[in-house]
This record gives sequence, C-alpha cells and structure tokens, in this order.
Amino acid sequence: MSTVDLSRFQFAMTSIYHFLFVPVTIGLAVLTAVLHTAWYRSRDDGYLRLTRFFGTLLIINIAVGVVTGLVQEFQFGMNWADYSRFVGDVFGAPLAIEGLAAFFLESTFLGLWVFGWGRLSPRLHLVTVWLVALGALLSAAFIMAANSWMQHPVGYQLANGRAELTSFWAVLRNPVFLWAYTHVVLASLVTGATVMLAVSAWHLLRRSDADLFGRTAKLSLTVLVPGALLAMFVGSELGVVVTKYQPMKIAASEAQWQTCQPCSFSLFQIGGGNRDETPTKVIQIPHLLSLLATNSWNGQVQGLNEVNAQYQQQYGPNDYVPNVFVQYWSMRGMAYTAGLLFLLALWGGWLLRRKRILDARWFNRLAVWAVLLPFVMNTAGWMLTENGRQPWIVQGLMRTSDGVSGSLGTAAVVTSIVTFGLLYLILGVVGWALMVRYARRPLGPAEPTPEPDERRPQVATY
Repeated sequence: MSTVDLSRFQFAMTSIYHFLFVPVTIGLAVLTAVLHTAWYRSRDDGYLRLTRFFGTLLIINIAVGVVTGLVQEFQFGMNWADYSRFVGDVFGAPLAIEGLAAFFLESTFLGLWVFGWGRLSPRLHLVTVWLVALGALLSAAFIMAANSWMQHPVGYQLANGRAELTSFWAVLRNPVFLWAYTHVVLASLVTGATVMLAVSAWHLLRRSDADLFGRTAKLSLTVLVPGALLAMFVGSELGVVVTKYQPMKIAASEAQWQTCQPCSFSLFQIGGGNRDETPTKVIQIPHLLSLLATNSWNGQVQGLNEVNAQYQQQYGPNDYVPNVFVQYWSMRGMAYTAGLLFLLALWGGWLLRRKRILDARWFNRLAVWAVLLPFVMNTAGWMLTENGRQPWIVQGLMRTSDGVSGSLGTAAVVTSIVTFGLLYLILGVVGWALMVRYARRPLGPAEPTPEPDERRPQVATY
C-alpha cells in the first residue's frame, strides 16, 4: 500500500471509530434532557432515577468519544498537511467555531449538569442539560458544514493556489449541508432511542423496575417510529441533491455503468467488482433508483462510464470511479438496517398501543440485540458518503493523492496506525465494558442529593 492508501486507511479507521460515539451522544443528550424535563414538571422520583441512570451512560459515551475525536484534529497536520494548506482558510473556520464555541458549550454545561445536583436551582439545572444537547447539535452542525463543503465546495475563491473563504453564509446554505445535517440529526435520535430501548428491554426481561423502564421504552419508541421514517425520507432527498452535484456517487451505489432511464434498484447482486460491468443483479425493483435519485418515476441516472468520461474531459486523464463494491454494499447496509429498525419500531408502537410492551418477551429480546443496527447503519452511511467522493478529497478541486503530506514516510504512517489501533482497541473495550456494566445496574436511589429550593438565594459552600 502507498502512503496515500495508508493515510486514507488511518483516517477511515479513526473517523469510523469516532462516529460510533457521536450519534449516541446527540441522541442520548436529547433523550436525557427530556427525562430531566419530565422530572422537573412532575417531581416524580421515578423520572429523577431514570435521568441519573441514562445520564451516566451519556457521560461514559462522551468521555470516550472526546478522546477518539481529538486524534482527527492532529491528523490534518500530520497526514494531510498539503490538504490543510489548500483549504485551511475555508475548512478551518467551521472547525474553529466547533472547538471554541460548540464543544466549549457542551463540555462546560455538562460539568455544570453533573456537579449541579443539589447546588443549582431545579430550573437552572434543567437549562444546563438542554445546553449540553444544544452544544452536541451545534458541534455536529459545524463538522457537517466542513464536510459538506468537501462534497460540494461553495462560498470560496482560488487565490495563490489556495481556497479562500468568501462567504461563510454560503457554506451554511450549502444544500448538501442542509440535507446531510438533518439526516445526521435524525440518525442520531434513532441511535439514541435504540440504545435507550435496548437497555429498557433488558431490564423489562428481568422485571427490574419494570414500571419505570416501561416509561423509557415508551419514550424511545415515541422517538424511534417517526425518527426512523423521517431519516429514510431525508436520506432519499439527500440522494436527489447528491445526484445533482456528485452523479458518480449515485451511479456507484447501484453499480450502474451505463446511463439508464428509467432505472431499477437491485436488492443485491452477485459479482460487481470494481471493473465488473456485468454483475448479476437479483430482484430488481423497477423505477426505484429513478425515484431515489431524481424524485421522478422515469428519471435518468447517468452511468459510471459516462460520468467518468465527462470528468476526464473536464479535469484531465484519470480514473474517477470510486470503489464500486464498497459503494454498492454500503448503500444497502445503510438502507436495510434502517428498514429493519423502522419495522421494529412499528412493532413496538403496536405493542405500546395494546399496552403489552412490559410483557412482550420476544420483542424485548430482539430489541436488546437491535442495539447493533444503528451502528451498522451509521457506519455504512459514512462509508457511502466518503468513499463515493473518491478520488477527490475536495470534489472537483483537489484529489486525495495531492492532499497527503509530502514528507510523510510509509513507516511513520504504519507506526501511527498500529499505535492508534491499539489505543482504540483499549478504549473500545473499556468503553463497552463500562456501558454494559452501568446499563445492567438497577436504578439508583430516588434523590441522593436534594435539589435546593429555587425560591431561596443559593450560597456557595466550599
């Protein structure tokens, strides 16, 4: 493998690993804030116990997620210095805002929420947990703004061989960003709700505080049913936007080598390697690809060969076709797991309506294992997005091979891959063990540290 391939592998490894935690953080932060709000309004000790319980899982996830995310910041300087020099004026702005504002907001108010029990007034304490959720959402927004610029560059000019930002507002109005960020938020809510449902189902199977975990099962399903449906809809609309700006990505997701109109969607295929233009496509659904890519029953989808020829004429000789095998199966991995989650949510919604969720043993058994589905869905979606842009690191402006650090040696990359791999393995084992251990614990006491009376002035004690 070349230095470029190794650097790509390293960044893919760290990005995918970090993205396992991001959706859980966003989703659990919002759901924990909802539980805290329910306690604030009702003063029901059950909601307080649930808030503390799922808040602990949120804190563990954030702690591991922060460590894994920091590595990526350093990689831009170590492995991708040429890329950083080219887009630093554009890419740096949203990343700086994310670090100085959104992450600062999230981490500061997380500390206030964790240590504010019994010290802050109930109303102010409630505000802190919602600001934690807001910080997580803003952090994701600025990261997605930067990534969406790489998919569809806007609001910039080229000067002295570098991209310079001319309109930050144009970056925020980027249609790829608007749809992609909405999709990420919905996927995060689905992930957080699935984690909460799996934990609740585990306790329901063992009749551990069944009445209280029945509440969180209801909350998670209330979010999961519309969230999964909306995530699939927004994902479909994002596909239409991507067809306009990155037609190669859509063609590769169906291994569509020749232009078609109308276009079918195959459920799976046999063969279909990177240069296999005649795979055996099994169970094709007529017109579905046209609908997903163009919102039209008979819409045209350009083939890989045609788009590749256009790019060669526009950008010069090169092979602009991404890894078709990865692209095809990433699309289906994302779509199929999303569909399974939606079906599970519908089943759970029906059980809720029949008031049978507490005793639905088969559903609860499946719900426990379903916790794996959103992680497969999110990882496949991320691979679909990033692999489909290759060989570009910035669509139409810079190739990935031109972005890697010029002085970077193969030995250095291999060493860092091994180091990060071992570090992430340890973090993964520790994080998983902590999440499982605390998820299986019974609910804690109702209120170990009483809330202060918000009508009285608070005096700090040291």
